[in-house]
Amino acid sequence: MNTYRNEARIAGILFLAAIVTGVLSIPFLNIIEQPDYLIQISANESQLIIGALLVVAMAFACAGIAIWLYPALKEHNQAMALAAVGFRLMEAVLFMASASVLLPLLIVSQEYVAAGAPAASHFQSLGNFILGLHDALAAKTGAIAFCVGALMYYTIFYQSKLIPRWLSGWGFIAAAMHLISAVLVIFGSDPFSTITLVLNLPIFLNELVFAVWLIAKGFNPIKEK
Repeated sequence: MNTYRNEARIAGILFLAAIVTGVLSIPFLNIIEQPDYLIQISANESQLIIGALLVVAMAFACAGIAIWLYPALKEHNQAMALAAVGFRLMEAVLFMASASVLLPLLIVSQEYVAAGAPAASHFQSLGNFILGLHDALAAKTGAIAFCVGALMYYTIFYQSKLIPRWLSGWGFIAAAMHLISAVLVIFGSDPFSTITLVLNLPIFLNELVFAVWLIAKGFNPIKEK
């Protein structure tokens, strides 16, 4: 019998939701990467708000993934499964926080434009501080929390054979590559540089395949000894 079938299906749907909302948020939040981002945000405030809401939706999906995977994982390694849930929930909180700090940026941009967009103003300094905080929460600490959680649950999946070992092994290696990317970003690498994109591609593809597998196949049945 394929136990935890519903949990697997819901987790797969949540994986897809996290992927879709995360990818969709990128073009909306590209506005904060522009040199004149304060002017751009003031003129396109709905774009920033939609991007922030998509990140929040992604964070909720990530939290849901941790919760729905836990019942199956705890049967094989309860301590590590609980730790994985903790890191994935931490990831969700950090991404929600990264989205929330973008809202004050909207106010700063409006005040900046109202003041006549003065050069080298305190508005720019405050805007840069908010962007730095956003990056620290999302691209740095949030990404690391995700990687640690993913490494834990892929370890359990590999040991338990709940999913094919080629899939869990791929996930473990991909999560490790994503962790390297996150460390590079901490030390100043561009999150959208060629090297970081190459390091992040395997985990994107893996989670897409993993999501489809969970929805279509669920967890492998484990024979009792």
